[in-house]
Amino acid sequence: MNTHRIILRHALLLTLVAGLCAVVAAQDKSASPASGFQSELSAQVGQVQKQIMDLEAAIPQAKVEWRPGEGVRSIGEVYLHIAFANYFIPKLIGFEPPADAGFSMDGKKWEGQTTDKAKIASIMKSSFDNILAIAAKLSNADLEKKVNLFGTEMTTRAAFMVCLSHLHEHLGQSIAYARMNGVVPPWTAEQQKAESDTMKKMKK
Repeated sequence: MNTHRIILRHALLLTLVAGLCAVVAAQDKSASPASGFQSELSAQVGQVQKQIMDLEAAIPQAKVEWRPGEGVRSIGEVYLHIAFANYFIPKLIGFEPPADAGFSMDGKKWEGQTTDKAKIASIMKSSFDNILAIAAKLSNADLEKKVNLFGTEMTTRAAFMVCLSHLHEHLGQSIAYARMNGVVPPWTAEQQKAESDTMKKMKK
């Protein structure tokens, strides 16, 4: 009788363990993305965000309204245009901006909303948060969905690559604007300082 009970208990225990293992395995499978694109997108956006935000911080308030020519975006307008696109492109493919973003589809109005450096930085930060929040929620199936962006059919994955390309385009433009106004990009300044410090140590 005792032996029978022991065998029964062991059988029940094994059944329970097997069931728990099956649940854990199912959870692990659902939690592990089949593709690393989402994390790669977040990393790339985060990197270009830091450069753009650092560069904007280095621009003097007096230079925010500087523009290279009539009818061309000013320094501040370029940064606000970046923020505009961070909402606009995702919206075109089905991702609505947060209600508190105050987003307007009127690009001209959006880009002219302020010339205050601190406000521009805050607006840009929120727009980058928008892309990163979307990237964190994208499933692999979402990435394969067909969307129409500016009259061209592409996958959602390709649309976010357009977002990234747009960011790098205007980072390059902003670097040129900064240089024309005597502002060295912060990351370049840091590199130059490190090289200078190294040379000083070598001369000692």
